[in-house]
Amino acid sequence: MTVLDARALNRATLARQHLLERGDTSVPEAVAQLCGLQAQEPQEPFIGLWSRLSGFEPRQLDDALTGRAVVRTHLMRRTVHLVTADDALAWRARHDTMLRQRVLGTYRRELAGIDMDEVAAAGRAVMADQRPRTMTELVQALEDRWPGPPRRVLGELLVAALIPMAQLPPRGLWQRTAGVRNLPLSTWLERDIDPLPVDGSDPVGQRLLHRYLAAYGPAAGADLRAWCGLAGLPAAVKAAREELVVFRDERGRELLDLPDAPRPHPDTPAPVRFLPAFDNAILGYHDRSRIIDTPHLGLSVAGHRTVLVDGRVTATWTVRDHRLHISPLRPLTALEQEAVHTEAQDLATFLDNGIEHIQLDTEN
Repeated sequence: MTVLDARALNRATLARQHLLERGDTSVPEAVAQLCGLQAQEPQEPFIGLWSRLSGFEPRQLDDALTGRAVVRTHLMRRTVHLVTADDALAWRARHDTMLRQRVLGTYRRELAGIDMDEVAAAGRAVMADQRPRTMTELVQALEDRWPGPPRRVLGELLVAALIPMAQLPPRGLWQRTAGVRNLPLSTWLERDIDPLPVDGSDPVGQRLLHRYLAAYGPAAGADLRAWCGLAGLPAAVKAAREELVVFRDERGRELLDLPDAPRPHPDTPAPVRFLPAFDNAILGYHDRSRIIDTPHLGLSVAGHRTVLVDGRVTATWTVRDHRLHISPLRPLTALEQEAVHTEAQDLATFLDNGIEHIQLDTEN
């Protein structure tokens, strides 16, 4: 069985994440190809798409959001993601149990004795008037019936688990600051959420597996679970196994992949890329060693923006006081410094927020 080292896995990830070469595709197509973009920080997906698409302009994502081709919603791992409307409707029912379990796991004591189905029905009844509401407004309509849980807990239960919600624009539009206003997905998209099959089969799980591998593979089953948060996918993997190819990593883990997916040569040059906070390419795996060194794993979880040099997380970056500040995690060669500075100049132009200086630290 072929063994793929970290560099081979790195190049495969970069190719599929449009980080080896910028893609020439529409924003909805890119969001679909990437299986969504993590988006709890509303402005970060713009940076992620700029690093991945040729000629990307912020209005393209704005148009996709206001045109309802792309939607902000809680989905994978109970985290806010940008996903296409089609994927939101196709995937949501498969995530329902996980979303409930994660909220309950976080607030088990506060939600003790609460009938989830009863709360869900009451919340849907309030939202039936098709009026967008903040989480606070929704809780205020229900708190007399459930005075026990803290408002925040009841609100998270409703908008992040029990009722499939869309977070409406202007939330998530370019350089806009706006609070979260919620509307049921089916109302916002004017289509019903796809139901799960009654025969117990898992076609959605199988499609998720194929889509995940197309965007992140080769990968292990643990990586798939870490990306989506769903525990019940072994049956989907088993059902699809004959359609997949199998590799091993250097630790001996079994890696699955699509037969015709790109796996570039490990020596393929990788350009400098600036990544947003919570980027997919880092957080989409249980084992992130293909792209980030173990001592730096906490950076991505903590929401630091990072820089890829030769395909790996090699620096962090911030924008403050009209200065783009880059802090390397290891010494950079003169050529690497030049490449980082060039890409930083392009990023400063894209961000268009008055950056006057680019500071690249040369000492670690």
